[in-house]
Amino acid sequence: MAISLDPKKKYKEGIIRCITSREGNVQIKGYVDRSELHKINGNSLETFIIGKQLSIKNEKEILTQLIEKDWDFLGLEDPDIFKDGETNLIHVYFTVPLINADKTKKMRIHLGHAEGIDLDSLEMTMPVLLDNGIENAKEVSIAPPNQKGFRFNLIESRDRRKDITYSVVKVAIAEDLGKNWKYGDTVFHPAEHNLPWIGGHASPGPLFSKNFIDVGVGKLLGVINGREANQIITGKTKYGMFSIGLFIYDYENGKIDWVSPKPFIQDSEALTITFASQFVETKPGEGILYAHVDDSFVRAYTLKAEFIKPLLPKRG
Repeated sequence: MAISLDPKKKYKEGIIRCITSREGNVQIKGYVDRSELHKINGNSLETFIIGKQLSIKNEKEILTQLIEKDWDFLGLEDPDIFKDGETNLIHVYFTVPLINADKTKKMRIHLGHAEGIDLDSLEMTMPVLLDNGIENAKEVSIAPPNQKGFRFNLIESRDRRKDITYSVVKVAIAEDLGKNWKYGDTVFHPAEHNLPWIGGHASPGPLFSKNFIDVGVGKLLGVINGREANQIITGKTKYGMFSIGLFIYDYENGKIDWVSPKPFIQDSEALTITFASQFVETKPGEGILYAHVDDSFVRAYTLKAEFIKPLLPKRG
């Protein structure tokens, strides 16, 4: 599961990924989940009810163009909602995962997009980023516009080195929130940093506002999801733990300045995954971070700026 809440509805409504079936073990490479996106609503920020499946106009027509022969669509995943302050539209981004039907487990992962006035009027467009065979895109973090008027958004992508496939954090250059993004530089690669907690896979999480914690001009603090390096056990690839850490992002120049040497959240019930997907400020210096655990349930954590600031590097 992953959760994303609608700021236009004061975060009382949103979207959640629901797993409809699973083949394999979430701890072992090769498991396959099928999923749907459903609406959620709640009277508070800590309890939500899962409602009907999200309806998106033009979904069938777009998916028909993306699903080629011998490829199987696994269902929409990983929703992110972003409100455009200029147009008042909401943009919804989601993973469009395809698996090769010949059971080779080859994947194509596109970053899908839909927009509308609200969640009941969404219309799907072509993905903002397509899997090109080398790079793919999922788990977007929308950055503010820089002084040149475009956004250095962040995505999770992939890179293969010496028979090892890593999840990396890459820039996605966006002049328009709804179309024609471009792949940019890789700004964090687990193989290039000596951080065991994020030694195998990295994925960008929510960015905090400057009202919550200000880390300097043109920069934002956020959370980054990191996974330990895979292990080979009795011929099978076992995933390491996925935890939540912190990072400082220079959104003006599209560069990550700092990643925390250790995670600061690892759920006590997690077998392998604690993955942050949404942050909502509730009052000055405080907010709720939502994270899904083992793709099975969503936990809400209260974060306080006063306890996070001591974990950050000292500013010169």
